[in-house]
Amino acid sequence: MTVVLDDTSLPDDANIEIVNPAGKRTLSHVIHDIDGTHSLIRDWIPVMCLIIDWAMTSGLDKDFDSDENLGKLPQHAGKELPEEIERFCIESAGLSSLTQMEYGIRRAVQEGNIPDIPGLILTPDVLKNNADVAGRILKGEERFDDVPEPLELTDFISERASRLFLLYEKLLDRMCRDRNTALALKDPEQFRVPGSLEFITYLHFLGLKNYFVTGSVIRKQGGMTEEVQALGFETGPGKMVERLIGSSLDKKRPKDEVIENLLEELTADPCSVLIIGDGRREIMAGVEMGSITMSRLPADAHRLREIHIDIGTNYIVHDYTDPALKELIRKK
Repeated sequence: MTVVLDDTSLPDDANIEIVNPAGKRTLSHVIHDIDGTHSLIRDWIPVMCLIIDWAMTSGLDKDFDSDENLGKLPQHAGKELPEEIERFCIESAGLSSLTQMEYGIRRAVQEGNIPDIPGLILTPDVLKNNADVAGRILKGEERFDDVPEPLELTDFISERASRLFLLYEKLLDRMCRDRNTALALKDPEQFRVPGSLEFITYLHFLGLKNYFVTGSVIRKQGGMTEEVQALGFETGPGKMVERLIGSSLDKKRPKDEVIENLLEELTADPCSVLIIGDGRREIMAGVEMGSITMSRLPADAHRLREIHIDIGTNYIVHDYTDPALKELIRKK
């Protein structure tokens, strides 16, 4: 028996918004984003806003990520920040964490809030190209090999981005992740998107291979690895989720490239792959590869809904509780 996705006979009262019908297709693999798509442990947007603001205003000197500065950052939670920062943090869901950090650093370059860098002269052309890259990040891009930039600048951005990410992770731990993960170990359901565990269990029961892909850096212990375990998602070959795949601290790995490399490794036909996420990057990757895409967006995520519709997603769901999902994806 094969597994099919078929949107031609969904009931009229289904809570599945069909944006671009995929019709009827066979399925072999499902690639899931984690944070915001299945996990609610990380209340990451307020934390990211603080980090991007810090990147833009701190000066990014040698001690910008010191424990002393880390201790000061939670005190700024709730303070009014420029609209640009909140907009970026909301719209950057799905980008590699290092790309998000890069945006804040490039904006610091624009604002003149960086230390003197030996050998670097910020000429008008250098500043223009830097601003162009920052603008492209706002549009969801992550690779800029076509932009000529001084090595001194790109090395500075790369080094500071890794350190800024570690600062972000520490701040995230302090403000929500450690607390919520501990609570999830006792009561995981409150930190899962409703119906999430049951949905992935159902996909696994059908014989589909599930993979978790994240823009965050994966560590052997702690971080996203610990969160996935706390939420009750069994991970490993032959289990509910085959593998957890993410970025690395020393090298940016955009999610679309992670997905493309995974499908090549699996020799999977992209047309038989379902990609589920709440970020623009995984949905954009799916659309570009000809895969089926499902956007998991809260009912009040109006701006993200506009973005995902503009990208060309196939379906939008608020959660995974609608029984019609078993009509959409089933054995033939």
